[in-house]
Amino acid sequence: MNKQKLVLHIIESLSCEAENLARAAKTAHADATNAESKAENKYDTRGLEASYLAGAQAKMAASSLQNLACYKNIELKEFSPESRIALTALIELESADGSRSFYFLGPKSGGTEVEYDGIRVLLITPSSPLGGKLLGREAGDCITIHIDGIKKEYEIISIC
Repeated sequence: MNKQKLVLHIIESLSCEAENLARAAKTAHADATNAESKAENKYDTRGLEASYLAGAQAKMAASSLQNLACYKNIELKEFSPESRIALTALIELESADGSRSFYFLGPKSGGTEVEYDGIRVLLITPSSPLGGKLLGREAGDCITIHIDGIKKEYEIISIC
């Protein structure tokens, strides 16, 4: 799998997310400042609620732009079959039931999923439970993680 092209897909996905969040923030701001949001009595909180929403949407949009900038400026590390997992590693895992999945260890945007060449790749960060367990491991290692009380075992198949 070509990591450079994968990162371009990640950037495209994060760009769409940033645009959607910016649009939502703009809409929420317009709603908050609309004359119809003005309180009609002391119990009417529409304007206050709309302003809270607008503030939260603006923060999310700013965070999304920061995440996008991280991936636009990312330096991809080359990994050999003997390399240890570090930032920018593309990792293939096999679960105990034999299913395989791909993960990209990135600096931000954990939980974002992209599809490249018909393969779903989940972005994880070093601070995630899975990312933390994978950091420093190598192909052939097995890891166990507990998520929501469920024990999951994986074997690291490949790193690139």
